[in-house]
Amino acid sequence: MTNLHLKYDMLTILGATAGGKTSVAARMAFILDGEIISADSRQVYRGMDLGTGKDLADYTVEGKQIPFHLIDIADAGYKYNVYEYQKDFLDVYSNIQSRNKFPVFCGGSGMYLEAVLKGYKLIPVPANEKLRLELEQKDTKELTEMLKSFKKLHNTSDIDSRKRLIRAIEIETFYDESKDMDDYFPKINSLIIGIKFDRNSRRKRITERLRQRLNEGMVDEVKKIINQGVSPDTLIYYGLEYKYLTQYLMGEITYDEMFKQLETAIHQFSKRQMTWFRGMERKGFIINWLDGYASMKEKTDRILELLQL
Repeated sequence: MTNLHLKYDMLTILGATAGGKTSVAARMAFILDGEIISADSRQVYRGMDLGTGKDLADYTVEGKQIPFHLIDIADAGYKYNVYEYQKDFLDVYSNIQSRNKFPVFCGGSGMYLEAVLKGYKLIPVPANEKLRLELEQKDTKELTEMLKSFKKLHNTSDIDSRKRLIRAIEIETFYDESKDMDDYFPKINSLIIGIKFDRNSRRKRITERLRQRLNEGMVDEVKKIINQGVSPDTLIYYGLEYKYLTQYLMGEITYDEMFKQLETAIHQFSKRQMTWFRGMERKGFIINWLDGYASMKEKTDRILELLQL
């Protein structure tokens, strides 16, 4: 562990796709004698490298390989979920701490980031059809009051529809009736840094990065995964690159159509990521935004300053 006096247990670096998060996280891990824990829902899959933007070369800083975790931990074709992620994160986090290294949490998957930063364990809640039928008879005002009556709200997601309200009550009822359930998750005091580019710059970076990954062999990567026995339907389930490249390989769309549709889909995905991060801020998470165009030294100096405040 570094000799710096740090006020936090962990550093979190988040941002939209193609925002340069990984290189900043790796540099900070280098400075802090730390290790990176990935918060990316698709980089968990082996063999899905270019399509998920793993940027593995970024984990080498000044000739030193920065250890990283929760990348390449599941086979392509498997449907890994956020519940498994929480458990795997805690195992890695504890291990890093036990070796007196500093954890640097990095990624753009909002659900995975919140699953850790919220500080409570997510439990898969089964559907309760009987309760749902009862709740369907109530009006929206009654449902809202009913949800507010729970002492400890686990679900703080937006409840802007009857369907979400009913699901939120279903979740709270499950938790209320399962008092002996192990829902322990440590509160981690993390500094949260966001790397942000303006909208036009973000779009330009996404397009350039897409061209680069296609030139590096992203089509062949998807072809290889299909040849290994992963069904096209499963690959389409992973979305974005895997959806459109699979459709192209299946002859459903041309190369130009694939590029244009995928480019648009990534722009939309990036916009959704930023919307999620703004939602986190509304929930009380403090995200310290840094200009993506700032130099690496400017970024790392500012992060070090905030870590010690």
